[in-house]
Amino acid sequence: VFTQGRQGLDRGKGGLGLGLAIVRSLVELHGGTVAARSAGPGQGSEFTVRLPGADLAESAPDSQTPQPSAPAPFAPRRVLVVDDNEDAAETLKQSLEAAGHSVIVAHDGAAALRIVAEFSPDVAVLDIGLPVMDGYELARKLREHPSFRALPLIALTGYGSEADRSLAKAAGFSAHLVKPIAVDRLEALVLGLTREPRAGESASSSR
Repeated sequence: VFTQGRQGLDRGKGGLGLGLAIVRSLVELHGGTVAARSAGPGQGSEFTVRLPGADLAESAPDSQTPQPSAPAPFAPRRVLVVDDNEDAAETLKQSLEAAGHSVIVAHDGAAALRIVAEFSPDVAVLDIGLPVMDGYELARKLREHPSFRALPLIALTGYGSEADRSLAKAAGFSAHLVKPIAVDRLEALVLGLTREPRAGESASSSR
């Protein structure tokens, strides 16, 4: 469903492929299904969402039934998203905020370098195909800064060959994701690349 008509480091359009993945995750969370059907390019698409019905009487909580204890408090991460595609950046921002994280967006490398010192992110998600200063150069500049040498960096790219992964690693990236990306995979990386803060401590203070 989600394909980019033209892929390259200079591409200015195209999404992350997150939209339907977010819909599917939400629908499956409620025990439902989502299906897509299309007659072909230019013919439009039909999406069908099916959700189970609920018996209100059965779903009402029983005052005599012990309720499960509340889960441990979630420690949100501070995430910097850098993507020149405003729609893709906003979709990514919304998906991470829906998971409870604090997110700020920049649309080019220069803006990211201005923002990063003040925002002090716990992890940064960088699109490789940025204009003027691409994601590789931005990663290298962040690594040159004493405060961000250990900042986890996640690369977003349309290319997934071993050579591309090697380029990302050489530039200082901690992880390499190929579009379209899976929301759960990105969320796992955001949490996995940053240490769980202790109570009363922000994640950024661990660096």
